[in-house]
Amino acid sequence: MTVIQERTATPVAPVVRLDRVSIAALAGAAALFVALAVLPFVFAGPVQNALTTVFLLATMASMWNLLAGYAGLVSFGQQAFLGVGAYTLLVAVRAGVNPFAAVPIAAVVSLAVAVPLSYGLFRTRGAYFAIATWAVAEAFRLLVITVPALGGGEGATLPPTGLDPVLRTALTYWTALAVVTVSLLGIWLLLRSRIGLDAAAVRDDEQAAVAVGVRASRARRVPYLVSAAGFGAAGAVLFLANLRLEPASIFNVNYSANAFFMALIGGVGTIEGPVVGALVFYGLQFFLADLGAAYLVLLGVLAIVVMLVAPEGLWGRFSRWTGVVLFPIGYRVRPARRQRVRKPGEGES
Repeated sequence: MTVIQERTATPVAPVVRLDRVSIAALAGAAALFVALAVLPFVFAGPVQNALTTVFLLATMASMWNLLAGYAGLVSFGQQAFLGVGAYTLLVAVRAGVNPFAAVPIAAVVSLAVAVPLSYGLFRTRGAYFAIATWAVAEAFRLLVITVPALGGGEGATLPPTGLDPVLRTALTYWTALAVVTVSLLGIWLLLRSRIGLDAAAVRDDEQAAVAVGVRASRARRVPYLVSAAGFGAAGAVLFLANLRLEPASIFNVNYSANAFFMALIGGVGTIEGPVVGALVFYGLQFFLADLGAAYLVLLGVLAIVVMLVAPEGLWGRFSRWTGVVLFPIGYRVRPARRQRVRKPGEGES
């Protein structure tokens, strides 16, 4: 018998986009979606209303994070598209469109409005861009006030739909769930594409990115348009949930400030961070909102503490400690097993 001689081959670490944790996270997210979809058959209106608010907060935080965390565009005027989406839904319902079917229309109209705006806004940079976006939102508010058909400064009420209140609450909940699901999935797929890579490159070093052939304008414009569509859909659902629309409320800069806070607390530049931030923010609202001005002070203190102790955010710190990334957007190196190989010509006799 011939003795088989073995040697250890040099391991080759495979490069993957999804590891076992990520695959399990995607399966868990799908199971969670199914559970949330059937929730209205189990729990009553208050739970549905609370989750609807969380879904809208997560949508706004994620869309703001897409701009600032991945495209490097800090905006304090995304409430402009909340208003565009809400008023689009109002016009569509008055024209006879089903209010829930009008939500995608609101997203498309918001995207269309963002296209010409982007050509002017992208001529600015940094703080000037943030101020310009806020000025655009204020201009939209002043424009709506001057249009009596939209209710002027007093606002408008959603026309009666004829639906049972319980059914209307459930449909609003399902619509909000669909909006946050499509938003998160769309952001994840966008960031895993070439455009997502270009946006990150422009964010980190625009001159270097342009030097290697990246189209900086497209890398900024696509995330901006996607964010506008997401905020527009969120604004439409917000109108469905509240049944009342006022310019001073829907165009309030607090929406962008809250989105910034949620992204900062959870972790800017991550998919999971804004969702974590939305849960934290809603929890603080639920338990501390009765404190009045002290509530705002506590929010500010929390933001300062997080920036000092965990500047990468709560999820960012957890991910750095554990190495867990539920929804990766880049490539990861998976450790390879060392394999045994036979020398040429060796075998059994």
